Amino acid sequence: MGSGSGGGGKDQRPATTSALEVERKYDVGPDLAVPDLAGLPGVLRVGEPEEHLLEATYLDTEDLRLRAAGITLRSRTGGSDAGWHLKLPVGADREEVHAAASDPADGVPAELHALVRSRTRERALVPVARLTTRRTVRELYGEGDRVLVELADDVVRGEPVGGGDPLQWREWEAELVQGERGLLDGVGERLLAAGAEPSGSGSKVGRVLGRRPIEQGAAAWWAARPVTSRKVSAGGVLQAHLQEQVEELVRRDPHARRDVPDAVHKMRVATRRLRSALSTFRSLLDRERTDPLREELAWLAGVLGGARDAEVMHERLRRLVAQEEPDLVVGPVAARVDTALSQRHAQAHATVREELDSERYLRLLDALDALVADPPLLPAARERATDVLPAIVRRSWKRLDRAMKAAEHAPRGAEQDRLLHEARKDAKRARYVAEGVVPVFGEPARTYARAVASLQEVLGEHQDGVVTREALREVAEQAHAAGESAFTYGRLHGSEQARAEAAAARWPDVRAEVSVRRLRRWFASG
Repeated sequence: MGSGSGGGGKDQRPATTSALEVERKYDVGPDLAVPDLAGLPGVLRVGEPEEHLLEATYLDTEDLRLRAAGITLRSRTGGSDAGWHLKLPVGADREEVHAAASDPADGVPAELHALVRSRTRERALVPVARLTTRRTVRELYGEGDRVLVELADDVVRGEPVGGGDPLQWREWEAELVQGERGLLDGVGERLLAAGAEPSGSGSKVGRVLGRRPIEQGAAAWWAARPVTSRKVSAGGVLQAHLQEQVEELVRRDPHARRDVPDAVHKMRVATRRLRSALSTFRSLLDRERTDPLREELAWLAGVLGGARDAEVMHERLRRLVAQEEPDLVVGPVAARVDTALSQRHAQAHATVREELDSERYLRLLDALDALVADPPLLPAARERATDVLPAIVRRSWKRLDRAMKAAEHAPRGAEQDRLLHEARKDAKRARYVAEGVVPVFGEPARTYARAVASLQEVLGEHQDGVVTREALREVAEQAHAAGESAFTYGRLHGSEQARAEAAAARWPDVRAEVSVRRLRRWFASG
């Protein structure tokens, strides 16, 4: 079975559904009886056992890139949810994206293929394991005949494709459906008391492929190597920081494609942190190699920024309208805001999806792989981090301090707004570099980073007011052109201006708090 092209345009993408998978797995012997699960809190009855025969083919790249990232992709027949299943890690749980069954000759559905492209790049997805499962399902019901937990008693036979001994085992899988997480814990206690043991494998296919090595190229950076000693070199700290941010960027990719709330934001933050690191730590890097990367990261941040800004502005304007006194909302204001901002967000997110499928983006990911695997470090990077990094942090502070002074002495109005926005960006850089060196300098760096974040927040409130006023004016013009009243938009514009001015009045006090010397002793000279 091939991977398919992954192309074909958006109208050819199959519909998908998704759900958060919260489950616990247990290893059990062949003769262990399933315990009685009646009487658990909220459980009114246990359904009769139902048996299913499930046959699944798991796909991955030849070097097991999906497995290295904790992702599984399979095509399965049998049971109530036959079809394609893609499971993506979400903290300790997984999100399962399901697509309907299709002809195996058609390959992986384009929508699912796109969701793993940041991992696979141009590599083909091929069968790596086949499993047959005889499943006996028991459902635990609560009030209203709601299914709270599903317990699957699985007898599994699996074998790797292309050679390798088959495995057979039995496991219990308790999955939360409409119950509370605490109930899943209660089920687990009953299963353990009956003789089960927590599973040593996170997935069935992981057990089958457990003895097959993941090639170094696929696993070189998916798990960032932590900094554990103050004796580490400056380059070691930088490399770990870059690894962490590249991993975050790629991990957010499938969720950003699907417009999961906050995913585009998290992906853009990782992009900005990477770009900031290449700038802030430039004295340790060969800029002939890293400056082109900075330009490409700026491009990606811009692509993500359009969708993120539209998302944030939509929520902000909806909240402002909802907070207004009802008799002061004249005309279809809420509907106008939803129409204008929903359209803007939809267009921006369509651009995100298009660019994340582009050759330019995939080549950027390849370049980031090369960066974190073998950073172009200069000789200074070999020196001890505690000797080199304070000067870099200090340089970012001085830049922020200059930006704040410039804004402080500027006249009120557009020019000060612009300078405050520049100071906000410098505050982000200073915060990012401080957070990046926390593994070496510990609590002093963390405390300083929190103080700078407070400054960034108040400057952000000011900038949000500026941008919101611009958006309100655009929507008001659309309303006026449609013959609607602009009264409410004018009120909201005035309140946002007052809020921005209040933030502008507060920021000097926050700046004074950040400027306290004790916060900077760990990196200040003299």
